[in-house]
Amino acid sequence: MPPVVSAEEWNAAREELLRKEKEHTRVKDALAAERRRLPRVRVEKQYTFEGPEGKAGLPDLFAGRRQLIVYRHFFEPGVADWPKGGCSGCAMFTDNLGHLAHLNARDVTFVLVSAAPQADIRRYSNRMGWDGVPWYTTHDDFSKDFGVDEYFGLNVFIRDGDEIHRTYFTNGRSAEQIGNVWSLLDITPLGRQEEWEDSPEGYPQEPPYQWWRRHDEYGTAEDAG
Repeated sequence: MPPVVSAEEWNAAREELLRKEKEHTRVKDALAAERRRLPRVRVEKQYTFEGPEGKAGLPDLFAGRRQLIVYRHFFEPGVADWPKGGCSGCAMFTDNLGHLAHLNARDVTFVLVSAAPQADIRRYSNRMGWDGVPWYTTHDDFSKDFGVDEYFGLNVFIRDGDEIHRTYFTNGRSAEQIGNVWSLLDITPLGRQEEWEDSPEGYPQEPPYQWWRRHDEYGTAEDAG
């Protein structure tokens, strides 16, 4: 066990650790800035999904927004605990998602995709309390083409007119650090869209904190003003 020390000694040690923590934060901010400058690849292929409203293509998953985050959730025949449940790691990730209204306010849509039928997805989602998370069934090579046919992962896309571009991908332990609204925005091509961020010229930005709302207050008269 670490030693027991005086309050003064503890505070000195904490201040030294805080210095390192702030350095770590600055490094993460620099990585996010570099991520926003990654080259992009055009998605040429057409993909088919099924959601609560029926058939959908990749453009439909954006739900009218400009940016899209797709998490490959392993829930399907062949996965442990099927059909009662799915991948426990994927469940932990989904449990830790923040309220999606905050992402929507930054022009970002978040969805889950799995190979499971919609009826099973609805049952499992109801059991786990994930009713607010859009969840689509894949019907083709989407997971294979985007590196998540054998392992979970996060793919990020952006729309440019009628074109869709893939901007980022990550999986493995990197996903452990992602889930709240800020970490998810940090993997999007436009970032948090706040003035302190190092983003390419012309990216949408505004003073920090001003866009923050309680999740049921977005789209109110305050936003319109």
